[in-house]
Formats: sequence, C-alpha cells, structure tokens
Amino acid sequence: MIKKILIADDHSIVRNGLKQILTSEFGEVEFGEAANSIEVMREFKKQLWDIVILDINMPGRSGLEILQEIRAEKNDAKVLMLSMHPEEQIAVRTLKLGASGYLTKDTADKELIDAVKHILSGKKYITPSVAEQLVTNMSNPTGRPPHEFLSEREFQTLQLIASGKTVSQIAVELSLSIPTVSTYRARILDKMSMKTNAELTNYAVRNRISML
Repeated sequence: MIKKILIADDHSIVRNGLKQILTSEFGEVEFGEAANSIEVMREFKKQLWDIVILDINMPGRSGLEILQEIRAEKNDAKVLMLSMHPEEQIAVRTLKLGASGYLTKDTADKELIDAVKHILSGKKYITPSVAEQLVTNMSNPTGRPPHEFLSEREFQTLQLIASGKTVSQIAVELSLSIPTVSTYRARILDKMSMKTNAELTNYAVRNRISML
C-alpha cells in the first residue's frame, strides 16, 4: 500500500534527505512538500496524509502553531515533529499539543524509520527520556520550570531575546509588528518574574534552551 507522507521544512536539502530515507524503507511513497505554514495547510487540506513530518522552526508561523491549527481541524492526522532542539527542551510540549512523536534532526537518519513505523501503527513515538519527563510532570505538575508556561510565540521570543536579537530584529524574523513583540516580551518578563533581557538570557543558558 502506497504511503502518503507530507514533509514540511523550509530547507529543500532536508526535505530531499528525508524523502531518500523514507523511500529506501517504504518503496512506493507519495510525497507532498511544504516550505512554510501556508503551504503546509494548503497541502494538508488537499488530501488525507498518513503522516505529516513537520519542522518546528518554520518561517513566519512556527511549527507548533501549525500543529495547533492541524489539531483544530479535528481529524486524526498523525504529526511527527522535527527539530534542532534537544528533546528535553520541547518534546513534551509538542506531545501535549497533540503531536504523535518528536525527533531531533541529528538523529533523524537513525531513528526516522522507526519513528514513522511506530506512529503509523497507531502509537506515540516517545523516547525513554521523554517518557520520564511525562511521568515527572504528571506526578509533580507544579514543579514545571517557568518557560513551560509560555505560549509558543512567547517561547520563540524568549529564544530570540536570549540569542541577542533586538525587538526590531525579532519583529522582522517572526513577521510581527514591533508593538506585538514588545507585548510578548512584557508577558515573558511577567510570567517568569524577571525584569531584564540579561536575566532572560542567563535563564536560557542555565536551562539549555537552544537559541534560534
């Protein structure tokens, strides 16, 4: 049976690499490709896909926002999130938003096939370390670190602030207005009980939050 797989990543070299890996295992595969959020949703609504492989760091709207839109469609689409971020930083976040699995790009060549097979069988693809995080969160929900209470845009803004970007630069990168970015920054500082960008940057370093 031909598998229908939608690959969403803004880099063609990544899409081609994933297609090569998947073709070597599944043989006949019908691929769809998307390089931004608009293309993802356009392809998503064209037909039923067996699985969507979605990069978190998409231009404009993030992959996490796209995941939420897919879930809002109220169908059973299976989504495997792909990211450069270490799984301990964001994997649990993606699963709580409805992803079927999370994979880092540096392990994709080794784990992609297993992850896709696992998800296509109707299961979640969860590594032992992520499973441990989920158990910890359930047993001690109030012990979550402050950044886990941020919205997806707030989390992106935190990453960019920590990477040294100004409000104006963040606005350009996220395709937002300067006042909107300033509002996100204010919310982040309030939620995390901090006052300066330096404090946010130190927090990001201590908690190994990768910079965008």
